[in-house]
Amino acid sequence: MTPQIPPDPLAPTPAPASESPAARQALLRQIRAVRAHTLQRVATLSAEDMALQSMADASPTKWHLAHTTWFFEALVLCPHQPGYQPVDARYFKLFNSYYESLGPRHPRPQRGLLSRPSLDEVRAYRNAVDQALARFIEQADDDSWAAAAPLLLLGLHHEQQHQELLLTDIAHALSLNPLRPACLADEPAAGAGLHGGGGAEWIELPHGEIGIGHAGTGFSFDNETPAHRVQLQACAVARALVSNRDYAAFIADGGYRRPELWLSDGWAAVQSLGWQAPLYWALDERGAPSHQFTLYGERPWRADEPVCHLSFYEAAAYAEWAGARLPTEFEWEAAARLAGGAHAGAEPGDGPIDPQPRAASLDAAGRRDPQFFGAVWQWTRSSYDPYPRFRPMAGAVGEYNGKFMVGQLVLRGSSCATPRGHARPSYRNFFPPTARWQFSGLRLARDL
Repeated sequence: MTPQIPPDPLAPTPAPASESPAARQALLRQIRAVRAHTLQRVATLSAEDMALQSMADASPTKWHLAHTTWFFEALVLCPHQPGYQPVDARYFKLFNSYYESLGPRHPRPQRGLLSRPSLDEVRAYRNAVDQALARFIEQADDDSWAAAAPLLLLGLHHEQQHQELLLTDIAHALSLNPLRPACLADEPAAGAGLHGGGGAEWIELPHGEIGIGHAGTGFSFDNETPAHRVQLQACAVARALVSNRDYAAFIADGGYRRPELWLSDGWAAVQSLGWQAPLYWALDERGAPSHQFTLYGERPWRADEPVCHLSFYEAAAYAEWAGARLPTEFEWEAAARLAGGAHAGAEPGDGPIDPQPRAASLDAAGRRDPQFFGAVWQWTRSSYDPYPRFRPMAGAVGEYNGKFMVGQLVLRGSSCATPRGHARPSYRNFFPPTARWQFSGLRLARDL
């Protein structure tokens, strides 16, 4: 039986979608670029690699390829293309992530059991939906286009999120393989003039009212809105990310053995999970870091790279040890807007894949790149809550962000695995406080 999916309107961004053929072709080019970039990211993986699910919080690469395709089919083609027939109606259960309003779902912890459909069948699914999307974009009447264009744009950014997730998920899976295999070969050499984070440079923010959130005509997720104003106390946010060297000093000073540095739940996690260092670090017999597992395989630990694969609890404990604190998400956004540096002009799919945080470079004036974007996501001290007057979007896409606004912490910025063109100062990422497999690090803040 063909699933019946009701029309699913998405509140558009302030600029109405253009119905001109040129605007349609521009969006189609972007979607094709993003879809091709997804396949580029998995080009080195085998079919066996793509079937791995190493924990309930991660998904197989093959599932990511199918789910991002399901998103376009379920939310665009089925409700807005008259007479459209799904490629395989059974996929609606297999590749639905968490959209309760769209029907039953295969259990998340069991995605690794989906040996069928095969990888070839998933690739054929992507191709069929890509062709159907192209026909729809080129031929849809004005009413269908007006309803579907915001959903197409959401699907594009949704796929970029999964481009990052599929790398973090396969890194976790390969890290558990005793061969410590590389996902990517030929790691770039460190460039000239690179040096590490840390240092005493601060971005000072005066007491006062500032604007927060997304405003304007560009794309944003609903959780970045509505734009509003908040009151800041005078504070300072570090220009530099905390480096591996900085964090190693915390370990050497007994950071993982000192309960006074930790939040209660964090100390319980240290005890129950046996944390002694960031995820993927190997310590030598003296307890000092020696090696680190990366998507380039296991290689020597590098002191000057930004520390990553930290939980919120580890980030908060380090900040306590350093005599500082984590910034709130509002302090972070204010400092990031002052510092600049997002890939604002990049097209989706642009740029090489180098999913490893690199030491900060120096500009012509000798100032360190503050790395608000493109290195590691940065934990903040803010709970993931709705902004004032927030309302979820209508229909199934209302489940995209709003229902997760409890029990999570906000991360800001972007990481080395974030696709170019996907970062902006108002972006709000979120994870539970114990999550460590993402490219998550920190920068410090302090009161003035």
